[in-house]
Amino acid sequence: MSKKVGTQEDKEVKKARISFANLPRGKKIALSTLGLLAAGGSALAITLHRSVYAELELHPPSYPWSHGGFLSSLDHASVRRGYQVYKEVCAACHSMEYLAFRNLVGVTHTEEQAKALAEEIEVLDGPDENGEMFTRPGKLSDYFPRPYPNSEAARAANNGALPPDLSYIANARHGGEDYIFTLLVGYCDPPAGISLREDLYYNPYFPGQAIGMAPPIYDEAVEFEDGTPATMSQIAKDVCTFLRWSSEPEHDQRKRMGLKALMISALLFPLLYYMKKHRWSVLKSRKIAYKPPQ
Repeated sequence: MSKKVGTQEDKEVKKARISFANLPRGKKIALSTLGLLAAGGSALAITLHRSVYAELELHPPSYPWSHGGFLSSLDHASVRRGYQVYKEVCAACHSMEYLAFRNLVGVTHTEEQAKALAEEIEVLDGPDENGEMFTRPGKLSDYFPRPYPNSEAARAANNGALPPDLSYIANARHGGEDYIFTLLVGYCDPPAGISLREDLYYNPYFPGQAIGMAPPIYDEAVEFEDGTPATMSQIAKDVCTFLRWSSEPEHDQRKRMGLKALMISALLFPLLYYMKKHRWSVLKSRKIAYKPPQ
């Protein structure tokens, strides 16, 4: 009885040890062919999917921004025009709740001009001596007003879509200002075979190509204070420059510090090289030998 049990267990172990190397040649060829066909079919499906997806969603090109160089600063006249575009066009739907009026001082406006801009809004403050809330003119320390009291109200006013806050949008989107610029000027009619539901617009640069924001800018949408022609591309360029500054207020200071670091390094490296070659070489080549006393 024990021999029969042992023999049955040996057979099960031998069956479990059957591998690809032990298979007949015909089965090996069949399995290899099947694996190659499966891998090739998967690669072809992925390639076709990517090619079709690339046709539907476009990547923004790289534009030669004036502040794109290593030592290039922002065009502050463009930043000021961009703030005007935000105030007159974008602020109706998009908030910038991390930017205060005091941040404009010395960048786009003087202190008096920034105070005048702040005083144009009414801010709810309080409580007062009687424990009641009151409204007052804005101050430099106040942040930009929000167009909606909360996100639910924003969704209700925009057919369920939530307009994003623009304070750091240039850093929050892949492509930065290149993406924002192409998104603003890239609205077009949907290609044949693509239908959009009501209140959606086709934009090939937007993920999914269907965006709830109507084309926000067009030629002469604003009238710039400095007399710059307000073409669509100029408006988009200026507001993108403004959004780059709002996302990175230390942009110019960082590059200025980098330039100072390069200048100091240019002075220090020759001195360090001289010290290494002529002063430390004596210590590096010195031989210390211990001679025990006789």
